[in-house]
Amino acid sequence: MKLILLGAPGAGKGTQAELICERLNIPTISTGNMIREAMKNGTEMGQKAKSFVDAGNLVPDEVVIGIIKERLAEKDCVNGFILDGFPRTIPQAEALDNMGIDIDTVLSIEVADEKIVKRMSGRRVCEKCGASYHLEYKKPNVEGVCNACGGALVCRKDDAPETVLDRLNVYHEQTEPLKGYYAKTGKLKTVEGQEELSDTTALVFQTLGI
Repeated sequence: MKLILLGAPGAGKGTQAELICERLNIPTISTGNMIREAMKNGTEMGQKAKSFVDAGNLVPDEVVIGIIKERLAEKDCVNGFILDGFPRTIPQAEALDNMGIDIDTVLSIEVADEKIVKRMSGRRVCEKCGASYHLEYKKPNVEGVCNACGGALVCRKDDAPETVLDRLNVYHEQTEPLKGYYAKTGKLKTVEGQEELSDTTALVFQTLGI
């Protein structure tokens, strides 16, 4: 199965990608990880990406697409793969089509913005050991104190409500139009994200028929 996962930041698609990967024994290809791997391995596209990263710039589409092409040509992708974080824009989706890669399904995990803000802004992380908690779903025994090491629990900048809203705005502007793009091909399927991870996973597996 050749699968693209879509979903807003905080919708839980990364976790679902891991679970689908385990079920089908196909690799999950995350753009960020792939760029880091290409840079580490010193591939032609990895070296190009490094020049942009070292200069503090975003890696341009043409380089990201080149890295994707290199990665999808590897042996472990023969039986399929999961793309998580690519494509992010319609031009990237068009580039993927132009590579001649026939995607089977595009799965969008839908979670309302207000639920995502609540989910992410409620996260707390221990300054000392990195253990994670949630103000509603996984409370520490003592408010603001890590159960494991007694360190202080803090809200990461990435999880602050204003940061989450900014990321959601970028998603709606740049990535959400992909749903319309793939709906036209008949490949788009959607799943409503549930409160319980296991319930979302059951719906994902049912929708994919796996």
